[in-house]
Amino acid sequence: MTDKPRSQQGNYSSKKPSRPARPDASSHRPDRPSSSARSTQKSRTSSPSLPIDSKPDSRQNGKTGGFADSARTSSASSNAKGKGEYNKSYAKNQNNAPVKTANRDNAEELRIGDSIVVTIKRLGINGEGVGYYRRKAVFVDGALPNEVVKAQVTGTHPKFIKANITEIEKRSPERVEPPCPVFHICGGCQIQHISYKGQLQAKTDIVIEAFSRYAGLEKVKIKPMLGMEHPWAYRNKAQPQLGRDQDQNVIAGLYEINSHDIVDISGCPIQHPAINNAIEIVKSALEDLQIPLHKDNGSRDGVRTIVVRYGFQSNHLQITLVTTSRQLPRQDELIQALRLSVPDVTSIAINVNPKKTSLVFGEHTVTLWGQDTMLESLGDLEFALSPRAFFQLNPQQTVKLYESVRAAAGLTGKELVVDAYCGTGTIGLWLAPYAREVRGIEMIAEAVDDANKNAYHNNRDNASFYVGKAEELLPRWVKKGMSPDVIIADPPRTGLEQPFLETVLKTKPKRFVYVSCNPSTLAKDCKVLLDGGYEIQWVQPIDMFPQTSHVEAVTLLVRKDA
Repeated sequence: MTDKPRSQQGNYSSKKPSRPARPDASSHRPDRPSSSARSTQKSRTSSPSLPIDSKPDSRQNGKTGGFADSARTSSASSNAKGKGEYNKSYAKNQNNAPVKTANRDNAEELRIGDSIVVTIKRLGINGEGVGYYRRKAVFVDGALPNEVVKAQVTGTHPKFIKANITEIEKRSPERVEPPCPVFHICGGCQIQHISYKGQLQAKTDIVIEAFSRYAGLEKVKIKPMLGMEHPWAYRNKAQPQLGRDQDQNVIAGLYEINSHDIVDISGCPIQHPAINNAIEIVKSALEDLQIPLHKDNGSRDGVRTIVVRYGFQSNHLQITLVTTSRQLPRQDELIQALRLSVPDVTSIAINVNPKKTSLVFGEHTVTLWGQDTMLESLGDLEFALSPRAFFQLNPQQTVKLYESVRAAAGLTGKELVVDAYCGTGTIGLWLAPYAREVRGIEMIAEAVDDANKNAYHNNRDNASFYVGKAEELLPRWVKKGMSPDVIIADPPRTGLEQPFLETVLKTKPKRFVYVSCNPSTLAKDCKVLLDGGYEIQWVQPIDMFPQTSHVEAVTLLVRKDA
């Protein structure tokens, strides 16, 4: 695997780049260009989402600061000597206008525009800082744990307050300059402004806090977070939306938070350089060939999205254009241009999605050139990936994740393993050589079909996959005499459904392995299992997505009477 973007080879290159050339993303200081016209000098002002249960101290993530009053008005801080900035009566807002510091005895009296001083206790679900003003939670975008910030109130709600930083009075030693120039408006990353050591600690605290808050557990064995040596350029897939800047150059990026404006993410530092390079070439080809975009002058025809996937092990590269029709103008010229300029490309396809929807892909994919699938491997497993096929976005950390699952399963070769949310079967196939039998359950028929094909292709004869709900199939299997020794569940962020939890408690496997991407729902579901006769042996957090607020964890639960 190369650490640097490949040069734009062949007869076709980016003649009219909308941004200057960028250094390698692995330098940790990528000079990522700014975005579309409206995003040039914009500061991010988005707000965190509501907490799950809307309690003032019930953010899904983060370390609790308790209900102690950790915010102060200027009058409260005026008694402290030598505090410098704390004693000022005015703060500056983001437009450099003076804002009078509030002097409210009750948080309910706060008004939009008031300035308050807040001590940040933890990170919230979106990477925002969480503190308290008069025992009411305050969400401050961009603030870090242990910082004291002066913030301007932007929203008041019954259970919480939203505010923006106007001044950092006490700076965290973990605060760093974000290497990405559009970090504050893109929304793809939330915590680039924290050192990587600080990120790992903050995410560990999120897991600790979740078990304390939602499961009532203060002493869970939480293993050290599994991070990355190089937490950049790790994503193997990108699917940016297409639009145009003020000069009508084609741009590719993400929608700005709470906006329909596209932020150009050229050279994104968390994407593999081969992906960034391919996106730039596709953009230039579309522009030079004058192929319309879906958003051009309200047009319903044209290209909506570029999807590029890169194989870290195979070096294969798959380009898919999501369009509104099956045929593009000058399609043959586009294919020829991409083949000449992207030498690693193994397939070029069109996916047709004419619907007005937030979903990227439509139902029909047509291969224009090359193979219908691209090859990629994890360990000794090899996968054939169609453009729509799911595959983990960070292959290096995926191996650590799956090895943690294998350690939790404690397999000796005699066990029957059920993977209850199996998707395309990757976890089950990883475990198959160490188990007597693996059965996977998944509601999406297309994913089950892919899983069985992957099992056949990789000679995993003891692995089979079934369409359905685990809470329906498991009882049928138990009635036929099948008793699973290990059940594994890797649910979406919403967690496990109650009928499935009840089925697990009735089935009584010796081991239950929970793979979670949401610590709060993990802790809540574990509480149900703990009340049903299980105990937590350990929790292994894994940093699957550095620079973001997301954290995954593998949790081993065993039956007390096993």
